[in-house]
Amino acid sequence: MRNETRGTVELTLAMVLSGTLGIFVVESGASPFNVVFFRCLFGAAALGAYSLVRGYFTGHGLTPRKFGLAALGGVFIVFNWVLLFEAYEATSISFATVVYHTQPFFLVVFGAVLFRERITAATFGWLAVAFAGLVLVSGIRPGDTASLKGLGLALGAAVLYALSTIVTKRITGVRPHLIALVQVLVGLPLLLPFADFGAASELGADWGWLVGLGVVHTGLMYVLMYAAYAKLPTAKIAVLAFTYPAVAMGVDWAVYGHHIGLVQALGVPLIVLAGLKVTLARARAAAPAPRTAGRAPEAASPVATRVG
Repeated sequence: MRNETRGTVELTLAMVLSGTLGIFVVESGASPFNVVFFRCLFGAAALGAYSLVRGYFTGHGLTPRKFGLAALGGVFIVFNWVLLFEAYEATSISFATVVYHTQPFFLVVFGAVLFRERITAATFGWLAVAFAGLVLVSGIRPGDTASLKGLGLALGAAVLYALSTIVTKRITGVRPHLIALVQVLVGLPLLLPFADFGAASELGADWGWLVGLGVVHTGLMYVLMYAAYAKLPTAKIAVLAFTYPAVAMGVDWAVYGHHIGLVQALGVPLIVLAGLKVTLARARAAAPAPRTAGRAPEAASPVATRVG
């Protein structure tokens, strides 16, 4: 199997796994804080074991500054999960996932505000398209407090993930597996005050869903993604990343009977297309010169933040 073909298979599988994440969250029956705490616990065990077997702890490259940045990114990513899973409860997996994919636009805004990155006229245009799509997808009617709450939670999750991306991009020379490991480890003391161990002890067989979130949707999924990133061009990564919302919407309909209405459905392709265009534009702007491309220091790919 050719290298790029193998990477395509790996990333597609990772995105399909990501699209089923919502089922594990809902079926566990646990509160969002408990779900994220145990996702961090089991995810840290899976990523730690993989990194140990692969020898990634030798010459890890983590300096105090890089560790601090990874930990800060972990704060954002952990509470991003909490808000996203709260959004699942408030509305539906489909609705929350589509709104959540406004992440690229917050990256553009933060880049302009924090780093004075120039926003081109084309990017402004795609931002307008995305906003129109968001208005259609929200489909909020007067008195529809559940949808309004879900919209706010999903947008909050997107903001936090964008912040995590900005911080993580500042880390170079460290394997992304180790960055992810630091981030989930940070989640344990952060969420410990909010975890309800009494409720967790009554989950019974539903513990399997939480173990799956850590081992499959954090350990295996991230290993597949990072393996694929090394084999694929950025454009292909950006395109394949949209497998995630497509699978999530299909699964939500098949399992729970949730679907986005006709008017809302008109907004989905607007958000997807605008997000893809903005992501590709940012990737081209950030691409290293051909002479140095092969020597670029290893860091977590920004596209990695496109999943839950």
